[in-house]
Amino acid sequence: MTTIPIIDFQLHAVGKEGCVDLDNLGSEMCQALEGIGFCYLQNHGISEEIINEAFSSSKDFFSQPVNEKEKFARSHNYNFGWVGLEVEKLNPERPVGDYKEAWNVTLEDHLLEWPSEKVPNFKASMQKLYEMCTDLSKRIFDVISVGLKLDEQKFLQNGHKNIGSAENKTTLRSLFYPALQEVMKDGQVRCGEHSDYGSLTLLFQDQIGGLEVMNCEDQYVPATPIPGTVVVNVGDLMQRWTADKLKATKHRVLNPSNEQQRSQNRQSMAFFVHPDDKLMIECLDKSNKYEPISSIDYLNSRFKETY
Repeated sequence: MTTIPIIDFQLHAVGKEGCVDLDNLGSEMCQALEGIGFCYLQNHGISEEIINEAFSSSKDFFSQPVNEKEKFARSHNYNFGWVGLEVEKLNPERPVGDYKEAWNVTLEDHLLEWPSEKVPNFKASMQKLYEMCTDLSKRIFDVISVGLKLDEQKFLQNGHKNIGSAENKTTLRSLFYPALQEVMKDGQVRCGEHSDYGSLTLLFQDQIGGLEVMNCEDQYVPATPIPGTVVVNVGDLMQRWTADKLKATKHRVLNPSNEQQRSQNRQSMAFFVHPDDKLMIECLDKSNKYEPISSIDYLNSRFKETY
């Protein structure tokens, strides 16, 4: 598979009553995720209004001066808050950190501070998108479970029961890629080559684009933004869980060569879905291809590489 397929998710979209027959949809989705590891979902059910509100309020936050954003910096104790330029290095082999900022949202962090005075709608818009993405991800797990012919349709969903609580590290990240400087540091890119850590990722892109995905021929191909769709991809823990049946594919955001694109900011929203912290990830086929590991132990090991 050399391109990213588009899948119509209308049968099991957010807001729809449970669909009895998911066989065809499950087969189509698993075929994509077993191949290139990515797909576009159209007719997913999350309204453009909710998505646009989150993008707009995020833009207002990222436009604040650095000294304002620093007041809300992510600490090592919580995966919540602002992450500044060059703080993350998703490809540890790159010489410098990624040229991007982020705002991390985990719903259990009720006591942590939002920049509500400067950006009044930020908290509400991001939390609403988090809730909608939670609903969509559970529906996707249903479809994948059917496609994998698991005994229980709710098996994968049951491994994510605690999303939105302190026992699960699922995170919505608003990502901001500033316009590039005339001279960038050697080897610095907007987002280094990596695979995601968890089970699934949902990605909403603006129209600037730039995401590239490694296909089955080990070539990077563009994940061109398609209006009205969400990009879905497999994370490392899902690949381990399925003993490599579903693929956690490397992807990146390089610096554009086009002068107009270099001068533009880029935004995206990524919902990183993680299994519940204490869940032991063991190969579903009983192969022991990977040693069992808890979701939280795997995540912490990857965070150590990134920050």
